[in-house]
Amino acid sequence: MEADFVIVGAGSAGSAMAYRLAEAGRRVIVIEHGGTDMGPFIQMPAALSYPMNMGLYDWGLKTEPEPHLGGRVLVTPRGKVLGGSSSINGMVYVRGHAKDFDHWAEQGAAGWGYADVLPYFKRQEHWHGGAEAGDGVWRGNAGPLHVTRGLRANPLFAAFIEAGRQAGYPVTADANGAQQEGFGPMDATIWRGRRWSAANAYLRPAMKTGNCTVVRGLARRVVLREGRAVGVEVERSGRIEVIGARAEVILAASSLNTPKLLMLSGIGPGAHLAEHGVPVLADRPGVGANLQDHLEIYMQFAAAQPVTLFKYWNLWGKGLIGAQWLFTGKGLGASNQFEACGFIRSAAGVEYPDIQYHFLPIAVRYDGRAVAEGHGFQAHVGPMRSKSRGAVTLRSADPKAAPVIRFNYMSHPDDWEEFRRCIRLTREIFAQPAMAAHVKHEIQPGQGVASDAEIDGFIRAHAESAFHPCGTARMGRADDPLAVVDPACRVIGVEGLRVADSSIFPRVTNGNLNAPSIMVGEKAADLVLGRAPLAAENAEPWVNPNWQTSQR
Repeated sequence: MEADFVIVGAGSAGSAMAYRLAEAGRRVIVIEHGGTDMGPFIQMPAALSYPMNMGLYDWGLKTEPEPHLGGRVLVTPRGKVLGGSSSINGMVYVRGHAKDFDHWAEQGAAGWGYADVLPYFKRQEHWHGGAEAGDGVWRGNAGPLHVTRGLRANPLFAAFIEAGRQAGYPVTADANGAQQEGFGPMDATIWRGRRWSAANAYLRPAMKTGNCTVVRGLARRVVLREGRAVGVEVERSGRIEVIGARAEVILAASSLNTPKLLMLSGIGPGAHLAEHGVPVLADRPGVGANLQDHLEIYMQFAAAQPVTLFKYWNLWGKGLIGAQWLFTGKGLGASNQFEACGFIRSAAGVEYPDIQYHFLPIAVRYDGRAVAEGHGFQAHVGPMRSKSRGAVTLRSADPKAAPVIRFNYMSHPDDWEEFRRCIRLTREIFAQPAMAAHVKHEIQPGQGVASDAEIDGFIRAHAESAFHPCGTARMGRADDPLAVVDPACRVIGVEGLRVADSSIFPRVTNGNLNAPSIMVGEKAADLVLGRAPLAAENAEPWVNPNWQTSQR
């Protein structure tokens, strides 16, 4: 079995690439270890806590004990299903800030500045925000990825946004448009009541062209011959075979599995590969390094009035929501409930937002466990640009063995100060009249957690991953010894092999990673096809004119 291009991973970037390559008439095989994404647990937006906690859909990866978080082991869900992590995530759609991509370009990712990537964000989107926040300069309206907004029917969403305004922050009509900074509505990859994953947006249309085939199996390694990738070794149905690539192999297996595959293929830190008996074909010390993520905490508050979603947090309530969604595609089941957001700067002198908020009108964990106090709500809050760096390494040369994942969370002293500001600024926002009317008391951290030491203890015990890993095959100049891919996504030192997923991010972007990961797939497809890039668009995003002297 062979094709022009073999893509490993049917996730956000892989699906986008498969569609664009197939659309151009090229034959594509996509290798995916997971199975179908059909079923209500994935397709119903409100059921988002289920698939990321189910072994059927999730790789089940975990960190090593994190030394700066009290030795805790954190889960790191990654999608093992058609659509990849876009089929198990929270459906939040955040592009990132313009300055994030300008930083990429400054770090050697030429052609990936904001002016260069904006047209690809627009190409991927079919935005349904209407004329509320733009005139076509910032958003796309003809792409395969439907991006919508919830009804914000719960009064707590408006109260949260208004509290931000009362605290002195701007209100933004579109955090993915000209102005990210401020409080406003959250975008989501939901369409007509369904999760609009990369599988729905890209992979199924790719398969309908007749040029794209999905092969279910475990990718074991990239097969290289005389320094060139010629295929992928796959285990499926109990047999090991090689799927050949006439043109190129493209890895889009996630920032945790892509570096693992590179190392199993003999591409990575030479000494580390030798330790595991893997022949070194390309000594690239940056493979698996530069691992980054967003940490967050849940600031939870007991509600003064019974206006939260807790009244549905029982078997009968969930059944009613599920039945309404199943038969009509509407109701609470059609929302991910993340319908309001905030992006603020932590201090004067910070040029653009470095704190993100997701507001949720119930106090509950990602694993679906609600707090014992009943009606409540929460803000997920955390710093956006941690200086801590970790690594993904091999556990063994067995392709079935999970990689060793060490984020090294909170290892940089600046992380602690930034997290303390997150908590104190959040308390100030929730003390504003618009939210104070709804707050009975603070559940966690709790008012007794006030000093630096007390706040640090809470962070150490309760910070959780926001599930945004990236950076483990960093893009940079070809002469950069720690870069893994060049600005054309080609693996440095190997012919016929590219990486196109969040692994290539030089630095984590502001907010959730699904949107920029899809953008990588879109832009990389043009690079693979040898097309001229879409024309740069020099729209000037808003930056607070007083950022050097004012925190808000």
